[in-house]
Order: sequence, then structure tokens, then C-alpha cells
Amino acid sequence: MDPQRRNKRVRLLVRAAQRKYKEQGRQIDILCNDMIAANRNFLKRLDTISFAANFYESLIGITELDSLFYNTSKLIKDKIGNVNVTFFLRHSDNFSVHVSEGDGACDLEGQGLEHFFSGELLENICNSNQLCSIETLLAMGLNIKPALLNKISAFTIPLSQFGMSPGFILIYRSGPNRLTAEELNNIAAVTPGLARAIQSCQAFSRTTH
Repeated sequence: MDPQRRNKRVRLLVRAAQRKYKEQGRQIDILCNDMIAANRNFLKRLDTISFAANFYESLIGITELDSLFYNTSKLIKDKIGNVNVTFFLRHSDNFSVHVSEGDGACDLEGQGLEHFFSGELLENICNSNQLCSIETLLAMGLNIKPALLNKISAFTIPLSQFGMSPGFILIYRSGPNRLTAEELNNIAAVTPGLARAIQSCQAFSRTTH
């Protein structure tokens, strides 16, 4: 084989090897990114499990609603920081409201966001039985000045059990520090157990009165 043909063949082989190495490098990058994402998701799930375990441990021995809500709101604030937590429980003809003060209350004309919730809105939230953003609440009938909306990040989380919602939790805080999906997922992970604990406290109260 003459030198010119041999050099051309070598160059082709080198280019093919380079393409192969580049493709392998691309596949390795994809694999590494997938592994990093999977590890990150795994750590998030572990964090949620740890939060749920601590939550359920804190419920042991509690028989009064006030103590239950106090412990729950404290755990939520310890977990996700400066938030306001309000519990709404549905009864046959009305709602009871249990407010827990925030570490730095989001002041809306001297009131908490829960004061802007009408009876119709409360029914709509329970009937929806889903996590609701502030935009969803507005569509459901929340009556609040548009200028105040920039001050808050708010969601409602249903106390869902067996497909029904006997109430919900309202979580909100100042607008610049938005509530994240990870924070909401942590709370949503314990709401079925919280709903059962509420029912147990209510049943205990009926037997002692």
C-alpha cells in the first residue's frame, strides 16, 4: 500500500475513533446526570420520610385537638421556616378555624389571610379535595385586593382521607419567599395521618363529655 493511501486510511480510523470517544463521552455525561438526578430525588424522598416519621412520633399520646394542631404547626414551621399555619375543620353546618401564629406574620391590612375566606370559599376548597394555589383560590371566590396578592405565597392542602376532605390546612408567608413544591410535598405526605389523628381526638372528646 502506497504511503498516501496508508495515511488517508489512518486519518479515517482516527476520525472514527474520535467520533466513538465523543459518543461514549456523551453517553457517560447523560448517565452521570441521570445518576445525580436519581440521587437527588432519593435524598428528597428520605427527607420526606424522616419528616413524616418525626411527625407521627409527635402524635403519640395526643388526645386534644389544640395540642394536635400546636404540635403539627410547630413541626411544619421547624421544617419549612417562617410560615403562617391555619387549620379549617368542616362540620355539618359550619367550619371551625384553628390559627397558629407565624414567626413573622404576613400582615394583610392588619389581618391574616384566613380572615378573607368566606363560607362559600371554604366549601369550594373542601369539595375540590386538592392542593390549591392562590390563583385557584381567587377563581373559587377569594375576595382580596390585587395589591395584597404580591405580599403572599399561599396554598391550601386538603386533609384528605378515603377520597373525602373533612378540612384543610392553609399555609402562607410573605411573597418574596415563595413556597416550594418540595415544602408542600412534605406537608402533603402527613395529611392523611393528621386527618386520622383529628378524627381520633374528636372521638375521644365525645366520649369524655
